[in-house]
Amino acid sequence: MLEKNLTEIKQRIAAAASRVKRSPADIKLVAVSKRIQPERIYEAITLGHFDFGENYIQEALEKIPHLKTLQAEHKITFHFIGKLQSNKAKKAADLFDVIETVDSVKLARTLEKHCAALNKEQEVFVQVNIAREMQKSGVFPEECEKLLGELSQLQYLRIMGLMTMPPYFHDPENTRPFFRQLRQLAEELTSKGLLGRHGPVELSMGMSGDFEVAIEEGATVIRIGTAIFGARPH
Repeated sequence: MLEKNLTEIKQRIAAAASRVKRSPADIKLVAVSKRIQPERIYEAITLGHFDFGENYIQEALEKIPHLKTLQAEHKITFHFIGKLQSNKAKKAADLFDVIETVDSVKLARTLEKHCAALNKEQEVFVQVNIAREMQKSGVFPEECEKLLGELSQLQYLRIMGLMTMPPYFHDPENTRPFFRQLRQLAEELTSKGLLGRHGPVELSMGMSGDFEVAIEEGATVIRIGTAIFGARPH
């Protein structure tokens, strides 16, 4: 089932990319593995998938060190995609290759301190609350410029791009304006020199229900859980 799901997702990625004349190779599929047993993640690795996303530090502590012992054979990357509190920043910096949910100067400076101690350059995304939903984390679009200006002073954080989670809709087409807004925001910030200093600007947006629309609007990272692993255990 896992092999079938991965194959189908990759076919859908390729089709969505083709519709807007993009290369599927420019889109990274992050398999969201929260509450998924390490054995199933290992199965995905044996099938040739090496990029995973986790939401909870405590769960990641129990899973990632074991899975990273496979690094001799493969370059396995883990993205942190949940809300990160400053008191968990040290563990996050130690465990994760990419942290997608930086949304404050305080969190960024705490990560910087721990990365300096580790002598580690940490790839991060700024999380944008594009729909201004009170229950979600992230900075509002108009706050991005100031935050990125502060982050640009830090030595160990590599600002790769922006990340967002739009509202949920039954019809994925309704997410399009939010994805488009994030892309336009990234273009504006890039023109001001606040993004793009560490390579092409990344946009992490799109999940199981709406990733094709996200790709059509410029996503370079999509985060897919249930469409790969099936319904999660509660």
